[in-house]
Amino acid sequence: MRTIRHPGPAAPIRHAKAWGEAVALDFTVAPGETMEAGLGRGIAAAGCDAGYVSLAGARLAPFRYVMPAGSPGPSHAAWYSQTFAPEGVVTVTEAGAIVGRRDGAPFVHCHGLWQAAGGPLAMGHMLPPDSLAAEPVRVTGIGLRGAAFESRQDDETNFRLFAAEPADRDLNDAARQESGTPRALALTLRPNQDVCQAIEVVCRNEGITRARIHGIGSLNEARFENGPPMPSYASELLIRDGRLENGRVRLDIVVVAMDGAIFEGVLARGDNPVCVTFELVVVPEG
Repeated sequence: MRTIRHPGPAAPIRHAKAWGEAVALDFTVAPGETMEAGLGRGIAAAGCDAGYVSLAGARLAPFRYVMPAGSPGPSHAAWYSQTFAPEGVVTVTEAGAIVGRRDGAPFVHCHGLWQAAGGPLAMGHMLPPDSLAAEPVRVTGIGLRGAAFESRQDDETNFRLFAAEPADRDLNDAARQESGTPRALALTLRPNQDVCQAIEVVCRNEGITRARIHGIGSLNEARFENGPPMPSYASELLIRDGRLENGRVRLDIVVVAMDGAIFEGVLARGDNPVCVTFELVVVPEG
């Protein structure tokens, strides 16, 4: 399987995880709010520490995003393009975001597809601090209480990346102690492991045999069950429909290459190595 060389030493443990209470989210980002501020506010108002949210149908102006790119030097294995700034209102066709914390403040990592009026469909990495709601934006998703995505310096990749970890909460918090409440697993994956198989191993160790899988990430090229491969070693990916059935993962995804080409389909299990990271919320079913 393909590998990518990152600048730092490979960490011995290839994932991070934390269990939390699963909370259904449904809130609105107000016109004029940045997506980062609005999403952070909504997560906090729901009493959550982190979450995964869908932004399908959002209309934003101004709107800023970047695409995957090669690194300009040896400090990183991959990097970002210049910032794209479409004119006018941009409509988000579909997008997913992990909402967590960086240095004590809300931080959002978002991949998706969008289109300016009269423009082509594009995909990439939204810049949530620089993208504002042009009208009320309805947000739905899964919040986590007791589990966090914390942005930390990662020596292996030399990026600041989300790591799944237990939230810094009062151990007597009733929400964490209540029996029978739905739970979800925050999960982050390190580079150079097949994404489907890595999720399967973690779920097997956690006793999960059936689940919905939400999240975003990056692949070193992509191979699909059907259709042409995505040849770019750096990419931005959104999981459209992720499922674990009988211990086996199926990920239906859309992904953008460094040249802006968009690919979609079900990933071929065993041949899709993580490029930089995957950030996931696994919601057990049954």
